[in-house]
Amino acid sequence: MHIALSILAIAAAVVAVTALAERIRFSAPLLLMLVGIGASFVPFIHEPVLSPDIVLLGFLPPLLYAAAIRSSVMDFRANWRPIGYLSVSLVLVTALAIGLITWLILPVPFALAFAFGAVVAPPDAVAATTIARRVGMPRQLVTILEGESLLNDATAITCVRVGLVAIASSVTAVEVAAGFAVAAFGGALVGLVVAALATAVRKRITQPVFDTAISFMVPWAAYLPAEEIIFSDFHGSGVIATVVAGLILGHKSPVVQSGLSRLSERVNWSTVQFLLENAVFLLIGLQARQIIRNMGTSDLPAGRIAVFCLAVLFGVMLLRMVWVLLGRAALLGRGREPSPWSYSIVLGWSGLRGVVTLATALLIPVDVADRDVLVFGAMVVVAGTLLLQGLTLPILVRRLGLRGPDPRSDALQAATVLQTASNAALTQLDTITGPDDDPDVIQRVRERVSARPEALWERLGTTDSQTPAEEYRRLRLATIATERSEVLRVRSTGTIDHAVIEEVLGTLDVEESMLTLVSERAEFPDEGGPVEVPRVEEGPCRDLEDAPADAAPTSDRCEDCAREGTRPVHLRMCLTCGNVGCCDSSVGRHATRHFQQTGHPVMRSFEAGETWRWCYVHERLG
Repeated sequence: MHIALSILAIAAAVVAVTALAERIRFSAPLLLMLVGIGASFVPFIHEPVLSPDIVLLGFLPPLLYAAAIRSSVMDFRANWRPIGYLSVSLVLVTALAIGLITWLILPVPFALAFAFGAVVAPPDAVAATTIARRVGMPRQLVTILEGESLLNDATAITCVRVGLVAIASSVTAVEVAAGFAVAAFGGALVGLVVAALATAVRKRITQPVFDTAISFMVPWAAYLPAEEIIFSDFHGSGVIATVVAGLILGHKSPVVQSGLSRLSERVNWSTVQFLLENAVFLLIGLQARQIIRNMGTSDLPAGRIAVFCLAVLFGVMLLRMVWVLLGRAALLGRGREPSPWSYSIVLGWSGLRGVVTLATALLIPVDVADRDVLVFGAMVVVAGTLLLQGLTLPILVRRLGLRGPDPRSDALQAATVLQTASNAALTQLDTITGPDDDPDVIQRVRERVSARPEALWERLGTTDSQTPAEEYRRLRLATIATERSEVLRVRSTGTIDHAVIEEVLGTLDVEESMLTLVSERAEFPDEGGPVEVPRVEEGPCRDLEDAPADAAPTSDRCEDCAREGTRPVHLRMCLTCGNVGCCDSSVGRHATRHFQQTGHPVMRSFEAGETWRWCYVHERLG
């Protein structure tokens, strides 16, 4: 009963504190840790014991897997240099440097000092990315931070094990290299095997419940076998195995899973990730009283302990900043052009430590001298980086003028992709329809296929009234609410079977969720600047190259709409003749009609702040 009540209290506190953080626009991880620290000193609150097994076996596998399945293999591959630079080389350098500082200040062997250096080496990107998304950090920085957090734990845990093994016996350089090889290649191999088996099973499953249940088993199915690969006291990396399995399964998800299975998995894993990510920061804070009490039994002078903690705290912060600035070209530069200094500064300041640091500190054997001081030092590093860097990171991002993804640019990219997909679907529709197919049904399919890209095009431009898609969502959501009320009235009569009622309500819920997702806007509003045109990777388009950058418009409005009495949505201008027409969301679809009548291939947006162009012939953006 006590354990059940503790779990319930932690979950309730996570939900309440996170909701408060959202309301006051404060970092949820920071607030949860502060609440935990305060609660740990309340006499009647018995803090749960945060053991290494609970974190490394209970929290770490699902957290890594939840992040991996949502990560992009393409982005991971595109940023492999900065991710490897931070997750491997920076962790090794930090472990050695902090190990040296520890060895010079405390009376501990260097092997133990190196293990402690590895303990505080890996940043936890949960807090950093939470802040990054809230304040609007550029997407590439968020991608690198997430990629780093997926792999740096493997390097750190392997280094900790190397140090702990070296305490009991001497370790040669060859054995250390073999240990890293076993961790990396053993973990990757297990991850590949588990991903292949899970893929084969998922192809034969149609029930979303079964599919989601399998996804809950995958993290431990990858983590545990990898940890059992042992060579000369060194283990395979369960972290790498879980990350590899998650990346592959996330990449193959659209092929091997049904849409309903993916939706179910996404919702369930989002809930698991939310609870675990936030619970670990609350648990970190709850350990404060116990760690301080244990540290009080140390024979070392308080002044030396204070010097040690401050040296380690500022050492990890300074080392990351220096290492990032030294490797600026390797981290974010494209080709030979280095990244902006602002990117490097923010990336260097985003080294917030988290639960893995505290968990690996608890791996230090209890019979080791000054263990409590080392655990207290790890606690200071976690709390110090979360407070010092976490509170100042939003200010730094704003002062450097960094901006997050422009919702209009995202909408432009999404619209072009969906427009191409919809055109392909319409072509396929013409191929598969036969003479016996109802023309009304065919037209209805055409309208539904065309509606999705049109809704995205409508997010661009400016209008004083609701766009057709917004108007449709408003009216349909209102009618769905009426339908649900009527179904509930029928349910209250008891004349219809419960299973039938649940099925009807389920169909309404699915449609409502689709409308709600489509209507969601990005978190960061634009600042009125020009819409950034995304880079095109498919090669040159002759029509876009030959078209002029601008043309003299024949009007400042869609004259066809004015003549026909229809409402225009998002104006576009032909770059051949300057004709101004409306987009396909308008009733007349005059821009497309102009292309069909004249064959003029390229048009340009005629909305303020938008200079993007579109080739009707090749369906390309430029």
